[in-house]
Amino acid sequence: MEKDIFKQQTNELTEHIIYAKLAEMSKDEKNKKILKRISEQEAEHYEFWKSITKKESVPDRWRIKRFYYLARFFGLSFSLRLLEMGEQEASKFYESIAKEYPEAMRIRQEEIDHEQKLISILNDKPLQYAGSIVLGLNDALVEFTGTLAGLTFAFSNNRIIGATGLIMGFAASLSMAASGYLSSREEEDTNEDINPVTAAIYTGISYILTVVFLVFPYLIQDNPYIALGMMLVITVLIIAAYTYYISVAKAISFKKRFIEMAVISLGVAAISFGIGTIIKNLFGVDV
Repeated sequence: MEKDIFKQQTNELTEHIIYAKLAEMSKDEKNKKILKRISEQEAEHYEFWKSITKKESVPDRWRIKRFYYLARFFGLSFSLRLLEMGEQEASKFYESIAKEYPEAMRIRQEEIDHEQKLISILNDKPLQYAGSIVLGLNDALVEFTGTLAGLTFAFSNNRIIGATGLIMGFAASLSMAASGYLSSREEEDTNEDINPVTAAIYTGISYILTVVFLVFPYLIQDNPYIALGMMLVITVLIIAAYTYYISVAKAISFKKRFIEMAVISLGVAAISFGIGTIIKNLFGVDV
């Protein structure tokens, strides 16, 4: 038990520093104030456990850096949700020692309060523009898994397929950025935090980056069917990565969202296989 208590003591110290750093990073004054308060509570928890173990802890520097950079690159929402997911394991620990240390249940309740407070403040840019990212990402996945699959069967030359895909991708990304801008203009009156130009940039960049990843296999090797298989694997990995981000940041079901996106993208690709084959045979295309 003493070993578990000391481990929790170290966790409290580490999280005290994490919350303090995230508070410094946050530009929202409300967020900053709540994060500072949570940091102070974590310090109080640390002092309580230290009074039991009579030992000093060394914070987990790697964990501190990890959550700091996660917040910088993926937003405060994602980092905090991921951090709070670890509290479920801590709750079991509190319950296991509650008889001997009743104060543990007060600490557990404060940890639960942390989560509720965090839910009320999670409002950062990457999540505000999630709709714009989804617009670009989904359209690129659905359109280009199908397009590249169709081109693979219509032509059999990876250079032509890759070049065609990139040209279409860059043109389509500009079109999608324009659509993202117009869509955001409609929402501007109801959501003042959304900037139409920024939304357009998020849409266009997410679209073209997705296209580049999907086209990449056709540019690095000659066999079109191996490239097609690699492209489909990349499609699934992109869907999994983005779905994981959204499921953590918004606390929604990963499985349901992943299956939905994967079925749509791969379903369109499967239909395009047949269309590409029919067109190839119908017009006698052989490149």
